[in-house]
Amino acid sequence: MTVSEEKFTRQRVLEVWRWSPSLFSLRCTRDPGFRFRAGQFARLGVRKPSGCIVWRAYSMVSAPHDELLEFFSIEVPDGEFTSELKRLGPGDELLVERQAYGYLTLDRFPDGRDLWLLASGTGVAPFLSILQDLEVWQRFERIVLAYSARSGAELAYQPLIAELARRDWLEGVADKLVYLPVVTREALPGCLHARLTALLDSGELERAAGLAISPEHSRLMLCGNPEMVEALHARLRARGLQLSLSRRPGQLAVENYW
Repeated sequence: MTVSEEKFTRQRVLEVWRWSPSLFSLRCTRDPGFRFRAGQFARLGVRKPSGCIVWRAYSMVSAPHDELLEFFSIEVPDGEFTSELKRLGPGDELLVERQAYGYLTLDRFPDGRDLWLLASGTGVAPFLSILQDLEVWQRFERIVLAYSARSGAELAYQPLIAELARRDWLEGVADKLVYLPVVTREALPGCLHARLTALLDSGELERAAGLAISPEHSRLMLCGNPEMVEALHARLRARGLQLSLSRRPGQLAVENYW
């Protein structure tokens, strides 16, 4: 896809780090004019050796008020985009479209008491942005983050999630968060061990959170593997929850992350 030059800015990579052999994050500069809501994504461009530019959508991990931009990626074997992205280091160029996109934002829900954030893999990225923004803590009485990965080693951003409870600006409200780490391929202390769909079917997800999912009180965001998102969506729809649309408020907001 060709994007005209006036539609993107050239940013500089500042830091790159790996969570596992296949997962990495990078932080880059942010154009002063780039604005986004927590939960949205940007279109990033990397230049191949041939000179052509490849574009992909990535949710911001960073909060809307942060001075820098941060992104979380999985390395796709022989992937046209990630093969180039993984090679970037401090000082290298990263292209960022000027406009942010996406509707996985809190304004999808005009009401609701409990917010459930259900993520798999790198789909946790927009939820980390949302949790670093004050709005979610002001609006909801309880917030549940269920983050699923194949192994404990692939549960990224654990220091950031733990740090939320210690942030000064969250004093008095940090206990609203219930964090449920989930691993599917090994049993680990402190983690649920099953797919999110199985945990929902068995009731274990709600028991672990200490909350029931209901159309009246619950608002849910789903992000990650498209098969997981669709399977959860179908189960929640069968329980009376529907997508929240601009013309019809509901209880669900979804994003297929890749």
